Amino acid sequence: MMGLRDCRRLFLALGAGLLLAGCQIIPQVDAPGTPPPPTSQPTTTPRQSDAATLPPIPRGTTAPAPTPLPQDGARHRVALLVPTSGDNARVGQSIANATMMALLDTNADNLRITTYDTAGDPRDAARRAIAEGNQLILGPLLASDVPEILSVARPAGVPLIAFSNDVSVASPDVYLMGLSPSQSVARTVQFARAQGARNYGALVPDGEYGRQAELALIAALRDAGGSLVATERYSRNEGSAASAARRLRARGGFDTVMIADSPRLAITAAAELRPDGGLSPRLLGTELWSGEADIPAAGVMDGALFSALSDSRYRRFSESYRTRFGNSPYRIATLGYDSVLLVLRVAGESWQPGTPFPTGQLTSRGGFLGLDGAFRFQSDGNAQRALEVREVRDGQVIVVSPAPDSF
Repeated sequence: MMGLRDCRRLFLALGAGLLLAGCQIIPQVDAPGTPPPPTSQPTTTPRQSDAATLPPIPRGTTAPAPTPLPQDGARHRVALLVPTSGDNARVGQSIANATMMALLDTNADNLRITTYDTAGDPRDAARRAIAEGNQLILGPLLASDVPEILSVARPAGVPLIAFSNDVSVASPDVYLMGLSPSQSVARTVQFARAQGARNYGALVPDGEYGRQAELALIAALRDAGGSLVATERYSRNEGSAASAARRLRARGGFDTVMIADSPRLAITAAAELRPDGGLSPRLLGTELWSGEADIPAAGVMDGALFSALSDSRYRRFSESYRTRFGNSPYRIATLGYDSVLLVLRVAGESWQPGTPFPTGQLTSRGGFLGLDGAFRFQSDGNAQRALEVREVRDGQVIVVSPAPDSF
């Protein structure tokens, strides 16, 4: 089995490949580094990038069966299910572009990736993908689409490698590429404990993200030591966040506080926790702070810690992406690139074209190496990632604990 050292050689070999030009799938507008929150999707007809465009179907008639893709016994068929229309089209297109880049950079000729639009009916997109012989699904982007797609893919024995970070949708046939708050919180707490942090407070927003972050903090303190002495929850608006921070400060008894929210609300809360402008309590954040300029620009955030994916390879990827497509990728696009590298590695070791995808290879203890660093999947479908710890210091964000390059 190819190890991480072999993967590093692959990345060196890709250096020249990252300068290639090609691929005609071009996003229409510039994309920021952080994708927007999931939104509801208008009803549209699913599209495919690797199959003929179907004409509109008149009302009252039955849609024809999907036209099978040409027979190809030498290539693995993989479906990419992302939104390429609707409110999240730019995010989905950025991921699709990244998968094409991975194929070009590796000169892969044993993989055929067909893109299906999930913006209208995710279940129909999955039906088309299965009917056309795909043995693996990359996607979807949204956790809310997973149950519908899985209802079609599971009976067919086709697993999903999804781009979500919502651990509630992970399962032995749904593997999540996304960075969950639990991974970020665990890494940050481990580092903070080594720096002497002992008693913790928590500010967590209402909703699933806040719930996951709170549970992650409890689990991290159980593993690393330390006590959670106070928790305050709030609605996701500045007034509620500020009130929760004042309540937490009044309770006291902590030297460190985790704020599990976006930069805007984190800065609002921090101003209430540190009314005198000092460095106490120590502040901890989550992966939501990664790449956000507002965090280091706010003096009240000085000394704050958070963990994130390493950007060392992302910068080069982003430059190559801009050369090819004329604008910047979403930060999440690297998940599309790395999912292709993962598939190519499995294909080169134990996957024969036309046969079921060997999911057992995904939980290899040695893991995989991608643009976002080392990662591996656990048996429950969640990913374990090697993260770096960053600190806000004098208006800058510096790496204080690099990501390990292996497990």
